[in-house]
Amino acid sequence: MTKAEPFHPDVDVREKGYRIGCIGAGMIMAECHLAAYKMAGFTVGAIASRTKSRAAEVAKRWDIPTVHETPEALIADPSIEIIDIAYPPDQQPDLIRKALATPHIKAILAQKPLALSLEEAKKLRDEAKAAGKIISVNQNMRYDQSMRVLKEILDRGELGSVVIATIEMRAIPHWQGFLEDYDRLTLANMSVHHLDVLRFLFGDPDEIYTAARTDPRTRFDHSDGVTVSTLKFPNNVLAVSLEDVWSGPREEGFDSDIYIKWRVEGTDGVAQGTIGWPDGSPSTLSYASKKTTGGKWVSPKWDTMWFPHAFIGVMEQLQYALRSGEAPALSVADNVKTMALVEAGYRSMAEGRAVKLADIAI
Repeated sequence: MTKAEPFHPDVDVREKGYRIGCIGAGMIMAECHLAAYKMAGFTVGAIASRTKSRAAEVAKRWDIPTVHETPEALIADPSIEIIDIAYPPDQQPDLIRKALATPHIKAILAQKPLALSLEEAKKLRDEAKAAGKIISVNQNMRYDQSMRVLKEILDRGELGSVVIATIEMRAIPHWQGFLEDYDRLTLANMSVHHLDVLRFLFGDPDEIYTAARTDPRTRFDHSDGVTVSTLKFPNNVLAVSLEDVWSGPREEGFDSDIYIKWRVEGTDGVAQGTIGWPDGSPSTLSYASKKTTGGKWVSPKWDTMWFPHAFIGVMEQLQYALRSGEAPALSVADNVKTMALVEAGYRSMAEGRAVKLADIAI
């Protein structure tokens, strides 16, 4: 048995010298982005949203000096260098394009999904390249503490060759009422977290098979209410991602059980854990390795959480990319590959078969 090196559940802040303008004042911006930026010492110079009064409330809470009438006015503010967008994906591309066309804007942090279709995502990638600007996509689950530590364990080979990985989500995205208007529901908007983090952990898969059903616990039309995706990777890793995101019953007084759990099994060890978001606690990880723990379970600890602390890493990697000239860890080019995986999942649903990623043009 060898002694393992210390883990790094959270990022070091290497750069925080850019002035950020925030578009959106809903839950994810007010409770996550801005809380994380305050902790990290990032500079937020202005905010705007669909309603100025709501933006003003959030600005007062987080000591943001300027409230603009509209997102377009914020983009035009010459003091802003990075645009941070927290808007629904049908409205996001237009704002991205306005920012790309504005000379003083150096970079854009977009939400996932980047757009409502793979084709639109590819256009945004190509337009950013032509403009010589950075688009980074907020795939914040890559900065969840348990995912970062799991990635270190995998990279060290402590679990041996990975055999199977699973992610199981039973939760309710109560803040995303806009999803009710989309024909693509769970896979595009919630599974995208898990499909992306599986790529982060294991690389690009060869194929995906996605099964879905409508969810009778919702009150709006949809097709993919509950989704189950099986991914096969070139090294023969098998992964399963299950999203039951209108979990229930959930009437008042019913003791609903919501959670996100994950597990990875290898030839030399096992790791498992939880994502702490549903109950506001830190994510967890426990693992046992024949190589480094003598087969005993070890549980690294941390005090930080996925929401909001992971958002420090997301904005930090973008600022560091600007300063260093290196590609951001969450590049738009990489995110197009996640969008291609989502697209392949929808094709799999429609055709009732596994879809090869090589058949999806990117």
